[in-house]
Amino acid sequence: QVQLVESGGGLVQPGGSLRLSCAASGSIATISTMGWYRQAPGSQRELVATVTGIGYINYADAVKGRFTISTDNNKNTVYLQMNSLKPEDTAVYYCYGASFTGSVYWGQGTQVAVSS
Repeated sequence: QVQLVESGGGLVQPGGSLRLSCAASGSIATISTMGWYRQAPGSQRELVATVTGIGYINYADAVKGRFTISTDNNKNTVYLQMNSLKPEDTAVYYCYGASFTGSVYWGQGTQVAVSS
């Protein structure tokens, strides 16, 4: 079992920055990929960014160049640094983890609102 706990959401002005954190606990060694998805009202959940256990990173085109995903030294925490935020970034952001055997884990979600 893996538990994912998120923090860092909030309200920010367009052009501002926000940093999300996700702390993983449990069977951490089983995780092959961690990352972030988001879901805007009335929309499907979409990938934001992922990072593999060996450091390969993938970003959605919509956030490339503005967002940065990273992990701590123990790889138990994943971060999402969000810069140059736009109103269309407004969504609930979910921490994501996938195991080597195909299990998928989700955080509880944290609200990000970009508004002036």
